Amino acid sequence: DHSDVTSDSSSSAGALPNFDASAIKLTTIAPALGVPNAAYGEPQPDYLDYDQKGRGVVVTMFANAGMSYLLGILGGGLYGLKEGLAHTPSTRLKVKVNSVLNHCGRHGSRAGNVLGVLSIVYSLYEWQAETWELDSYTERVTTVPASSAFAAMATGMTVLQQGGAAGGGTSVGVTYGAYSALGIPYGHKGYLFF
Repeated sequence: DHSDVTSDSSSSAGALPNFDASAIKLTTIAPALGVPNAAYGEPQPDYLDYDQKGRGVVVTMFANAGMSYLLGILGGGLYGLKEGLAHTPSTRLKVKVNSVLNHCGRHGSRAGNVLGVLSIVYSLYEWQAETWELDSYTERVTTVPASSAFAAMATGMTVLQQGGAAGGGTSVGVTYGAYSALGIPYGHKGYLFF
């Protein structure tokens, strides 16, 4: 027993703590250490919680927005490269490089932002369709009712914003309906509607 150990007068740290572990029973923490527990009889399998519905809406939004933003930057950057080389005002290398960088930045950032926002809207409409379980109420989904409801709830929206909201909801519904009609599992690739 180490509880009777005392420090001498020259030590300022005091007595050493007692680290006696003889009272710990490994069977109480058996799953963490892999020690078989006699109370269970034979070793039991570890069951993990499994989410049947897949990823959450926030995880899906971030994944879709990130991939869409990256694809938009790449596509817009390639278009900007072509435009920058075609519209260079001089033949000097520094001016060409500056023109290419300006066009790549302009077109790449715009395309990335547009695709990122559209993927977020798409993810929200998809989540809403899953939440309402539209496939259990209809044979085929042709439109998402959320598009008109969203446009009606928001006040002061311009015609373009209302059209974008309606178009985003309609694209989710049409894609879902087409995939259902063709027998393709909806969203099985993990990116947007693919």
